[in-house]
Amino acid sequence: MIFESHAHYDDDAFDEDRESLLASMPESGIEYVINVGASLKSTASTVELTKKYPFVYGAAGVHPSETAELNEENFKWIKEQCMQPKIVAVGEIGLDYYWEEPEHEVQRIWFERQLDLAREVKKPLIIHSRDAAQETMEILLAKNAKEMGGVIHCYSYSAEMAREYVKLGFYIGIGGVVTFKNGKKMKDVVEAIPIERILLETDSPYLAPEPNRGKRNSSLNLPYIAQKIAEIKNMSYDEVVEITNRNAKELFRIK
Repeated sequence: MIFESHAHYDDDAFDEDRESLLASMPESGIEYVINVGASLKSTASTVELTKKYPFVYGAAGVHPSETAELNEENFKWIKEQCMQPKIVAVGEIGLDYYWEEPEHEVQRIWFERQLDLAREVKKPLIIHSRDAAQETMEILLAKNAKEMGGVIHCYSYSAEMAREYVKLGFYIGIGGVVTFKNGKKMKDVVEAIPIERILLETDSPYLAPEPNRGKRNSSLNLPYIAQKIAEIKNMSYDEVVEITNRNAKELFRIK
């Protein structure tokens, strides 16, 4: 059974068929899904999904692009959501310098505050980092993030940097990009790091793998990602599914 480590089923893209799609997951070989909060609103929706579906767990947090909405009052609310029984991580949090807004200083402040929160509530991290490789690493080192552990989601940096994150005790989230014809960098990353440090993810509804690139993504596309990793690693498909499933259960402490 496959473990989906990162999806956004609260997204508007699923409004028409969310219930039937999620209901089809177990019979389609998807054992667990981590639905990941990216804002105050999506964290609230995530909590509701964890209550409705036995196989859906969640992460509570605010994506760097949404950090302008944070203040002391609603940050306290995020902490309360982290205590919900099926919220297993703080995320997705981090830095996104692809966009100029919110100001980078605002992103950094709330990234650090959410790292402190993860330490306080004793939950692992789901990290979003775009065009901010060095600074993300520096903050994680300064905050001794190895203590919390976590995953660098939708990884987009070099194989060398991936090795450094693995040394820091992090997993690397591998999604649909690894199947793209122009995805050589991601193939190099998969080759460079041990399978014991890889998590399967889709980031649904985004980044659908080949042969469905450009369409709405869902966890039902995870076999394409697992198959590509198996080819790169010269392993069987079943081995990739089994080991990445075990990795995710270990990180998110799901028995």
